[in-house]
Amino acid sequence: MLCTVRLRRTLLVCTAVSFAAIDLVHKSFAAADFHHARTPFVAVIIGTVIAALVVLVPRVPSNAAACGAGIACGGALGNLVSLFAWSQGVPDPLVVAGSMHGVAFNLADLFAIAGDALLLSAVILHGIRHRATLR
Repeated sequence: MLCTVRLRRTLLVCTAVSFAAIDLVHKSFAAADFHHARTPFVAVIIGTVIAALVVLVPRVPSNAAACGAGIACGGALGNLVSLFAWSQGVPDPLVVAGSMHGVAFNLADLFAIAGDALLLSAVILHGIRHRATLR
């Protein structure tokens, strides 16, 4: 059982690298008609969020929180690498089109949302289970 901060951080980083790799491979092979641009300031913010998650989340004694943060970091890392790898912006190969409007996104966006949901759920559950010691 993963019980130390170092092991949870390793779980987080390995999960992040795995999910970022899945996203980047998908972007490499899927045709993308749409791209979204990001400024250098956004790249700095993404990098800062990744670093903060890697440093802070493993301190919560929850493997589920570390896994959720890893998935979210993988999505953020996938989009960060895409900023530098594709000159026209981050590719959005997944498109859901309606009759008037549509939405274009990529796997990294889905990973970031799913990872955030798992992270927040795990932290809330941990807080509920250990509410007596949090006071």
